[in-house]
Amino acid sequence: MKKLVTYFIQGLLLVAPLGITVYIVYRIFTFTDGLLSTYLIEHFDIKTPGLGILIIFVFLVLLGMVGQTILARPIKNIISRILEKTPFLKLIYSSINDLFSAFIGKERKFHRPVMMLVNKENNLWKIGFVTQDTPIHIDDNELITVYCPFSYGFSGEIYFVPSSSIKPLSLPPSEAMKFIISGGVSGSDFHPKIK
Repeated sequence: MKKLVTYFIQGLLLVAPLGITVYIVYRIFTFTDGLLSTYLIEHFDIKTPGLGILIIFVFLVLLGMVGQTILARPIKNIISRILEKTPFLKLIYSSINDLFSAFIGKERKFHRPVMMLVNKENNLWKIGFVTQDTPIHIDDNELITVYCPFSYGFSGEIYFVPSSSIKPLSLPPSEAMKFIISGGVSGSDFHPKIK
């Protein structure tokens, strides 16, 4: 009986990650497609699965193209003025905007993975990302800003550390982030090399 339970758990461990990934992709697909499918059926009598996602994709691409032109400048100025008058809204908008820019924008911030010495006495290290190129000066010390994400979440902590306490990693940022977020579980062949 014990072997059956062990085999069952092994089978579950093999199937669960794939099943959860497929389920999440399916839910995103049905939600996004459902946004427009009822409208398309009602007004145009069109019932094509995936058409809603295609329309949303095309709309976002066109919006991105317009955003790069001179036409978007007045709209951006109006939004900036509105945000200046409502500080709380500005805080939320700028935080979300910075977060998206850090991951997928032109000025990606999480592109320099490093090992950071946390405790010299016990030789404890953390993986993080240098997020600012300009050092911060505190009491004649030049400190580097390092963001260390938490495992199994999308939050983290900011540390200000001397440059002598960080070592750049020759590792793709996506691999470093995957290793951190999974709590070190993913990436059994994870062997970061210090530059």
